[in-house]
Amino acid sequence: MRILVVGGAGYVGSTSVETFVDAGHDVTVYDDLSTGHSSAVVRPARLVRGSIEDRAHLEHVLREDRTEAVLHCAAKSLVGESMANPGLYYRNNVGGGVALLDAMRAAGVNRLVYSSTAAVYGEPRRVPIAEADRTEPINPYGATKLAFEGAMRWFAASHEFRAISLRYFNVAGATERNGEDHEPETHLIPLVLRVAADEATHVQIFGQDYPTPDGTCIRDFIHVRDLAAAHLLALEATGEGDSSFEVYNLGSAAGFSVREVVEAARKVTGRGIPARVVKRRTGDPPVLVASSRRARRELGWQPQHSKLEQMLADAWAWRLTHPTGYARPPRTDGAPLDRSVSDGRGERQVPRPGAAASV
Repeated sequence: MRILVVGGAGYVGSTSVETFVDAGHDVTVYDDLSTGHSSAVVRPARLVRGSIEDRAHLEHVLREDRTEAVLHCAAKSLVGESMANPGLYYRNNVGGGVALLDAMRAAGVNRLVYSSTAAVYGEPRRVPIAEADRTEPINPYGATKLAFEGAMRWFAASHEFRAISLRYFNVAGATERNGEDHEPETHLIPLVLRVAADEATHVQIFGQDYPTPDGTCIRDFIHVRDLAAAHLLALEATGEGDSSFEVYNLGSAAGFSVREVVEAARKVTGRGIPARVVKRRTGDPPVLVASSRRARRELGWQPQHSKLEQMLADAWAWRLTHPTGYARPPRTDGAPLDRSVSDGRGERQVPRPGAAASV
């Protein structure tokens, strides 16, 4: 299969590219590298630099590569940023997504898988969340992802078009080659591992009086390898049948509490990882967990790597061999690791005393 991965130089996209290449598929990556890394693109995949809002360029690449199916992983994804600048999120996540749909239609490509988010559900009335549950996003990030899903649904209703959207909460872990390298970093597990790596002095835990077994919030996680496998299964599922749009949740159906994550990270890394409890954040639901029953039944998705200890161990191993992320080649000679922090531009900064990772 000839696959175009839009956003394929990012954390989720690059791991999916690895999976597709290993499975023998011909892959092209289309990415503007605003948050992705060119060195994350595994060979022999081809990297084309471009904006998702550039419909003409997308159409050219789709035609040139004789693309058969598209995985769409490109999106702005910071909740706080979306609240501060909703226009940016609507232009990129909705406008850019529609440009991709138009380019696909013009190039005669009718198979699409969208790497979406369970943030489209907002604050759930029940857990685990099922695909038929109410969608009421509480921030522009979730709202724009849901809006693009609506565009996919109408394209499928109006044209010969087969599309699948995969909704999930948190992704963790790494492969030997690719891992998580964001700036700013907002995700729980890499923030905890920053403390283990002496890049911050302690973890902040927001609240310990939630109605959960240990009083801290429970969140859903899947391994990035398992997400990549789901992407491939979904792409294969678009190969046959009538025009359609389907939604599948991916999740653990149980989740892990913040305290569980911190304690497991202490065991995996052998580091103390100091933690301090501070007051709750407004709008943090006690439990966010998605049911993946439908994906297991209809797509045959069986997560193989999503135990908490394995996700932490894989993420930690990648940090140890990539102490500067993608800024320099991975270290394999056993030399001491540089504990300074990257500012995202390849420049080095000394950790500030008292800096905390907030989770």
